Amino acid sequence: MKLFSYSKQLDQKSAISEAQSASTAQQGANIRYIAGGTTLIDLMKLNVESPEKLVDITDLKLDRIETLSDDSVKVGALVKNSDLATHPYIKEQFQVLSEAILQGASAQLRNKASTAGNILQRTRCVYFRDTAFRCNKREPGSGCDAIEGDHRNLAILGTSEQCVANNPSDQNVALMALEAKIHVSGAGGERVIPIGEFYTLPGNTPHIENVLQPGDLITHVVFKNPPPGAKSTYLKLRDRASYEFALASCAVIINIDGNNISRARIALGGIGAIPWRAESIERAITGKPADEKIFADAAFEFLKQAKPLKHNEFKVELAKRCIVHALKTASQGV
Repeated sequence: MKLFSYSKQLDQKSAISEAQSASTAQQGANIRYIAGGTTLIDLMKLNVESPEKLVDITDLKLDRIETLSDDSVKVGALVKNSDLATHPYIKEQFQVLSEAILQGASAQLRNKASTAGNILQRTRCVYFRDTAFRCNKREPGSGCDAIEGDHRNLAILGTSEQCVANNPSDQNVALMALEAKIHVSGAGGERVIPIGEFYTLPGNTPHIENVLQPGDLITHVVFKNPPPGAKSTYLKLRDRASYEFALASCAVIINIDGNNISRARIALGGIGAIPWRAESIERAITGKPADEKIFADAAFEFLKQAKPLKHNEFKVELAKRCIVHALKTASQGV
């Protein structure tokens, strides 16, 4: 770990001002915000990230969960994952989010990790985390050893010739299905970014992972209650039952009118370079009966866009089964 300076800020304006001299975007910036530090500190120890300064924001008043008048929920950036997952209102109205968070990491990590930190969580690709290997995400233009190496756990959607890393988060798959909006404060003032527009695909710039600008601070996330009668679930398939990242996961929120699906929101994890919204499946099953063959056909068509490598071809079939099972579970209200 390289030497760095540290400052603790007590208000939002001061924290943003302190971070404004960062020379690059939020990920990989010379100046970084720190809260729980469950990812950043690990990467600093590995010399994957070497910020010159850390700005501690743990004392900012961004740790509340509030219900708003328009039937939506406001979750502060510093709300701990454990507090969010076990909050009575979240458990009752947003089962998919509670389930997703509780299937991620360990209880100890969830007690430290924050909502915004999870939104910015970086890949667990072993080549990104080991500086002995080439990684375009860590060092632009150096190459990607994962493509010819150990890529079993990596992405099959949204990849490029420069990067095949996947997004590791469970929380953000659920937030994608909930169509969350991320509120950001920075030099340009306040702005709201739909989560579907927040993440960037690797393309030729895999080191740029989102649309944040230097010094931008995520302040809170807002998402609305699903329509009355909605059923939801989060299914995570992994190599072991706990403390493991997803090989494939699926967040589902559906409404059923009679026997037909009237509304569907589906997002996928483990298989995408970013948390992946499956809008084509949503369109394909809306207005149709909640039938396993319809689910399977829609998932099959959706996964035609997958670009697996030699050792993660199995993820295509695994993802299809994950989607079908999650839809069946939600539609049956199990």
